[in-house]
Formats: sequence, C-alpha cells, structure tokens
Amino acid sequence: MTSVVIVGGGLAGAKTAEALREQDFDGDVVLIGAEDHLPYERPPLSKEFLAGKKQPAEFTVHDADWYRDNNIDLRPGTTVERVDADAKRVVLPDGSTVPYDKLVLATGSSSRHLNLPGEDAAHVHHLRTLDEATALGDDIGPGRRLAIIGGGWIGLEVAASARQRGAEVTVAEVGELPLLTVMGREVAQVFADLHREHGIDLRTGVQVQEILETEGFATGLRLGDGTTVDADAVLVAAGAVPALGPAESAGLDIDGGGVLVDAGLRSGNPDVFVVGDIANAEHPVLGRRVRTEHWANALNQPAVAVRNLLGGSAEYDNLPYFFTDQYDLGMEYAGLAGADDTVILRGDVAAREFVALWVSDDARVLAGMQVNIWDQLDDIKALITAGRPVDLDRAADADVPLAQLL
Repeated sequence: MTSVVIVGGGLAGAKTAEALREQDFDGDVVLIGAEDHLPYERPPLSKEFLAGKKQPAEFTVHDADWYRDNNIDLRPGTTVERVDADAKRVVLPDGSTVPYDKLVLATGSSSRHLNLPGEDAAHVHHLRTLDEATALGDDIGPGRRLAIIGGGWIGLEVAASARQRGAEVTVAEVGELPLLTVMGREVAQVFADLHREHGIDLRTGVQVQEILETEGFATGLRLGDGTTVDADAVLVAAGAVPALGPAESAGLDIDGGGVLVDAGLRSGNPDVFVVGDIANAEHPVLGRRVRTEHWANALNQPAVAVRNLLGGSAEYDNLPYFFTDQYDLGMEYAGLAGADDTVILRGDVAAREFVALWVSDDARVLAGMQVNIWDQLDDIKALITAGRPVDLDRAADADVPLAQLL
C-alpha cells in the first residue's frame, strides 16, 4: 500500500492524517477538504468563538507547518465530485482524479435548510462552518435582535453566546420544550428555565411559517398562530444533514442516515473506511448500531480506522459522548438513551448541580449526564458498560456514590 486519500477536511480528516503518521505509515497521504481553512474543531463555533472568547487559531487542529513537516498533501477548498470505487480513484469537479490504495471518508454533515419563504434573505444564517459562524457573529451585539429557529443544542448554545454579547434573543421551538426529544421532560425543563432566567424569549410549541423580509433583508419571523417576531438577524438551527454524496457514489451501503460499517469502521468495500458523522457503526458495548454527530467520534474514531486500514484488528468501543456550555451551566453526557426512558435525578436540580441517569425498563443504566459536577463521568460510564440492573432507590440517593450502585 502506497497511498491513502482522506475525503473531509474537518477534525476527523485531520486526526486520520495524524494517526497515519503516528502509526508509521510512510506512504502518500492526501487530505481533501471543501473549506478554504485548515482543519478545525467545530464545537467552539457556537460556544467560545461566537461569544468572542476564542480565536480560530485556538481550535485549529494543526498549523500549516505540521502538514508540511509530516508530508501531508493538504488540499483545502477542494470538493469531490464522486468516488470511482472500481478504479480506486477520487474524481474532482474539473475531471482530474486522485488515485488511492485505501480511502477514508470523513465528510461530516451540513446544516439542514427548511426551505422557508424568506430563507434566502440577507442576515439569515445557518451554522456549520467557520465562515458561517463569522457572519453570524457580525450580526450579534448589544441591542441587536436575533431570532433562532430551533431549540436544539446549536440553537441553545448560540442563544447563550448571543445573550452574553448583549443581543436580544427569541427562540422558536416546535416542541413543547427544547431538547424534549433527546433529554426527556425533566431535564428539558432545566434548560428551558435556564434560558428564560437569562432573558431569552423562549416560545415553545410554535411553527415558523415564514422568515419575514423587507427589500431582501430579514426582519423577523411569522409564526403559525399569526404572531410575529421582530429581528435584525435569523438563525436556522434545524439540525444537520450527513454529507453522503461521496459514499453514495462509491456504492457503499447506507442506512439510518449513515454508511454501514463494522466496529472497526470498515465499510462493505475492503478499501474504504468511514469515520465521524456519517459512520453508522456496530457498537460492541451497546450491542446496536450507533451514528452520532458528536465531536468525540471525529476525535477518536480515526485512530481505530487507521489501525485496521494498516492491517490491524481494533474496535471502536467508546461510548457516545457530548458536552455543552451555556451561561454558567456545563454538562457532559455519555451513553445513548431515548426521551421515553426513565430518568433518575440525583443532586440539587434547582441549583443545577446534579447527575441524571437514564435507565431501561429492567433498570440498566443506558446513559448519564453530569451537570456542573466534574468527577462523576467515569462512574457513569462504568454503570453503562456493566450492563447490569441497579437499585433505583439507591440510584436516586445522592449520598450513595455511583460506584457503589454496582
């Protein structure tokens, strides 16, 4: 094997290139990314960068010298037209090709568009890239009015960042509570209360019918009940769409919004590996397929994929993990649960210092979250991986250490 091509210039792509060199691959490495920037981490876009607390250099994975020193052929600002899997080459829009012995797809996701009337107006934003975050940041400041469509993680993180910069913020959420479908009612209420306490006009159970505009500039929202929201800028925070074009052209098996891969990130094609947002992977601990659009996968999956690409045998068994920072609330979540699973809250929920455990019908811990408590995550993960029932009364007692629940 003499060449590896990586399609996707985000964190997952950069960490794949890094893993190849760290695991002593000395062949050609080509890293193709659609953005003009060096690969960077995305979580700060809606958090520290938008709040004005971090600059891009602080969340860029490697500087330009690193790619040169490690002999990585980095091609920013380059899109992929298709993958010719039979000929083992990547086809670029100008018709040129890049041959490969092994291919790693790390194409990530793009922002979901709702195709609402007015969505093409000036000062209507989506948030997935550094350029989009920069444009959104230019529209946020003291006295500026921001309307956010969607009360998911991105919408709420942007709301917090915008409020910290002095903007007036309205969030329009179709659900009864923000995050209801992922957190369940009890925890979703915590986030609703948090934002209202910080001055967010949180409107739940509402449909957005139209983005209002005047002379091509966004001026607010029209809701399904006929009321309107005045705004100087609008953010559409309606989730993400996996970037599956290259995978589809390669003829890979796709289901559940991602490419079907085994626990070693191998696709059905022995020469193609998949990491990050688009990997719908068998999980050896959870016993099911998992596809999550989490920073942790982009960070950690590449080392496993590269080990197998180089002839090894490894499995990605990390539990799903994500975090958020909103105002004075910091949270880490591990595992995978549904909104209908029973949640046990232990600690001081009113003070927003607590642990939440989601349990199955047979009392197994499926997921856990620590809120403003920073020494519980390892024990939460141990409960999940043990796969054994816990005593629910003891689980609800904050005086009983999590480690003793087993």
